[in-house]
Amino acid sequence: MTDDAALATEIAAGAGELLLTIRATEQDELYGRDLGRRGDHAANAFILGRLAAERPGDAVLSEEAADDPGRVHAERVWIIDPLDGSKEYGWPGHVDWAVHVALWQAGRGLTDGAVAQPALGAVYSTRDHIAAAVHEPLGRLRPSIVVSGSRPPAFIRAVARAVGADLVPMGSAGAKAMAVVRGEADAYVHAGGQWEWDSAAPVAVAQAAGMFCARIDGSPLEYNRPHPYLPDLVICRPDWAPTLMAAVSEHADTPTDSARVAMARSYIHSLISHDASHVRLAEDAWRVENGQRTGNSGIEIRDRLENGAEYRAIRRIRDLTFREWHHDVVARFLLDITSGPNEVTTVSVTEHFDIPAGDIRSIVAIIEPNPPIS
Repeated sequence: MTDDAALATEIAAGAGELLLTIRATEQDELYGRDLGRRGDHAANAFILGRLAAERPGDAVLSEEAADDPGRVHAERVWIIDPLDGSKEYGWPGHVDWAVHVALWQAGRGLTDGAVAQPALGAVYSTRDHIAAAVHEPLGRLRPSIVVSGSRPPAFIRAVARAVGADLVPMGSAGAKAMAVVRGEADAYVHAGGQWEWDSAAPVAVAQAAGMFCARIDGSPLEYNRPHPYLPDLVICRPDWAPTLMAAVSEHADTPTDSARVAMARSYIHSLISHDASHVRLAEDAWRVENGQRTGNSGIEIRDRLENGAEYRAIRRIRDLTFREWHHDVVARFLLDITSGPNEVTTVSVTEHFDIPAGDIRSIVAIIEPNPPIS
């Protein structure tokens, strides 16, 4: 039987080849988000099919599949992101997207993994026993930190000034992590929201290559948790880690969302962005608004968020607050809505989310005039 690291490598490479084919044959008809979704779904089906055939007894946590809460009790869990950097994949000429395949084992953590960068013709694996990259000696050149091009940490400029580093924006967590593994960058710092599938395979490969990997507070990166939200990480050349982590500790004072609040926030963000790609909804999720059923499945709710005419009039979200207890999150905010030519109406919204595990199960919304009618 193929060993786990070799299987991860084969699957990541195969999914990467499929993604390249889809990009080449369908980019004239699909573009941007639509092309990214096409690739995401196809790569997910390919990976799940291979794992079902090769490791039928293992559990799987995938960005593109409903979460099975039973995985937290499994001995072996594959954590996959079929297409990390789907936005970049949908843009012609971009190479900063990747395929992530990692294996977590009870009592051992991440044991095997692979990151494919198909547009570069490269696959990095724990099987390769990659030697730590040869970086320029500290102090010889200005070090570089790769960060998200769209969501860099709020504190990262202060950290860069403190350590004398340059910031390099890049897509895909896998692409950024592998830039550090290759020695093209000295660190990758992220905060403000990620999921286990974003970092599991990159961390597995980076650790195998001798890199320092931790959360921004220095604590270990833990996987196969009940809620797969893992909002921050640092991957860094080991000799620079003490200096970088000291600067991060000094400047990273912004609190992060809990897992449930992060899921609710993603939903609310989609009201404005009309992109529900990252909204975690159970297959049988439902939504009620002022007593009327407005969604009977995760697919239907996601489709209305992206295409429903009622959401196109939303112009701004204001005064957003969250309260969380047990499985519940309540969000309260004001919505500015276009109600006519040069007219804006403001309503007060309360959305109650039931999030028992890794997906939103139900949403109960109350929409009221603002200010309230007495």
